[in-house]
Amino acid sequence: MTAILGISAFYHDSAAALLVDGEIVAAAQEERFTRNKHDESFPAHAIEYCLAEAGLRPEQLDYVGFYDKPLSKFERLLETYLSYAPRGYRSFRLAMATWLRKKLHLPREIREGLDHGYRGRCVFMRHHESHAASAFFPSPFERAAIVTLDGVGEWATTTIGHGAGNRLRLQEQIRYPHSLGLLYSAFTYYTGFRVNSGEYKLMGLAPYGEPRYREQILRHLIDLRNDGSYRLDMRYFNYCQGLTMTSPRFHDLFGGPPREPESELTQRDMDLAASIQSVTEEAMLGVVRRAHALTGERHLVLAGGVALNCVGNGRLLREGPFEQVWIQPAAGDAGGALGAATFIWHQLLGKPRVAQRPDSQRGSRLGPGFGTDAIQAALDEGKAVYEVCDSDEQLCQRVAEAIADEQVVGWFQGRLEFGPRALGSRSILGDARSERMQSVMNRKIKFRESFRPFAPIVLAECADEYFDLRGHDSPYMLLVADVAEQQRLELSPEAAAARGLEKRLAPRSRIPAVTHVDNSARIQTVDAGRDPLLHRLLSEFRQLTGCGVMINTSFNVRSEPIVCTPADALRCFYMTDMDLLVLGRFVLQKNQQTRTVDNRDRELHLSQFQLD
Repeated sequence: MTAILGISAFYHDSAAALLVDGEIVAAAQEERFTRNKHDESFPAHAIEYCLAEAGLRPEQLDYVGFYDKPLSKFERLLETYLSYAPRGYRSFRLAMATWLRKKLHLPREIREGLDHGYRGRCVFMRHHESHAASAFFPSPFERAAIVTLDGVGEWATTTIGHGAGNRLRLQEQIRYPHSLGLLYSAFTYYTGFRVNSGEYKLMGLAPYGEPRYREQILRHLIDLRNDGSYRLDMRYFNYCQGLTMTSPRFHDLFGGPPREPESELTQRDMDLAASIQSVTEEAMLGVVRRAHALTGERHLVLAGGVALNCVGNGRLLREGPFEQVWIQPAAGDAGGALGAATFIWHQLLGKPRVAQRPDSQRGSRLGPGFGTDAIQAALDEGKAVYEVCDSDEQLCQRVAEAIADEQVVGWFQGRLEFGPRALGSRSILGDARSERMQSVMNRKIKFRESFRPFAPIVLAECADEYFDLRGHDSPYMLLVADVAEQQRLELSPEAAAARGLEKRLAPRSRIPAVTHVDNSARIQTVDAGRDPLLHRLLSEFRQLTGCGVMINTSFNVRSEPIVCTPADALRCFYMTDMDLLVLGRFVLQKNQQTRTVDNRDRELHLSQFQLD
């Protein structure tokens, strides 16, 4: 037996992943255990879980891999600060404290985190090698082009490579400070959202605007070249030397200072979002076209934070040169832990690889699961009132009827998802046909901005009835496609003329709760092989209503991670206006509970939003 632990830590979304004889046994983000969103601390809890899932102790590990090379990253940090000195001293001083205390002593941190039980070798991968490995090795392709896009690793921000069998090789790169991820994050910051967590909000805001600033961005900020490369004009940015993303020159270009967080969104913010989304998609297309020309492959795999831009991914699939695209479900830094472990197994140890269909990621349900006894113990401790269904058939009928009655359902089943998306293990479900459901779920369940769209889950066998997926599946909710023409409604002249956030008021399709204002949707297809219970629920709902689509959003409230344990789910249920909670076959109705919404918990949570 060979056991390999992969770790990502100390930057964004720390995680651990475990391979045993080449099989992905477990993977989880630290935030799910600590309840600290995007927790970047050493993933002690995630490691403890992974080892427990395999029944191993630290001393039984054969290899431990880390997802980047800290000394190379430190070299980049020093070289950058020296280039801009004396500007940036404050940023340098703040960064040095963490580097000198922890990041330069990673072997020590790793051994301490493993209770000094592990005495083997610590292997440090290049950051984009970890991303590339996470994209290629679990993919269903025997050979493929590889593209990784993120903010920055050591020096690389974008790489193109090639994978075949059990080997991969990175062939070209774009280096810091020229970064598509950091360009997008600059606009995230400028429009008042938090960098490294608000990028998906910017993507969701884009359809409310028009790309009026697209030419300004292309003329002043980024030079997109014919060979797929790009360069930024660094005079407009401040991330190399400062504590902010943008410079006064950037602010002058777009007519004012950054939007204050939580302040009213203006048409300018929406137009900026639409503009940078359009430019980002063009840059992504340029990179993947170069990858196709360089490798000649028919298939593409993607990873890195920019690969979570599912609008861009949808466009790559429609307009790009590749026949099929596979995207790592944990495409950001968390997935680097899995990449590190798979890189050691295949690339360094030379172990053979057989591409598996649909992939070897196991639906990305790689986190903790809880059996009947554990769920019942948590419910009894929480003094919950519940009923128990005798069978999956009875459960799915009960829940399908509740959703058809416009009830909001917390759905807690099986093992926790690895990555940022809830895929049906820790989900909140609702009726996609309801015109009021998007507003209700944003205001009363998620406590989040009203413009945010919800994603649909759809039976894979009838997905093309509802969405223009062109025969492709989207099991990991990483592709955006248009709602099918036959599902759309004709808008009144007033609705068609609406601008900004007023666009959301008009229903645009027969599934209005999951149709964004540009008639698009971020889709998850559900098949019986990956998730038989969720497939059964959707089938029951379709039999009852004639509709094979539901809302699926992550089981959490704003500024908190997705729930991990039954106790987490119960707390979220009590704190929100959810109607029904389902854990395994246990069903809780809100109106039967002796404990109801804790307004003190809710007010405390809402008071923290100004920090988000």
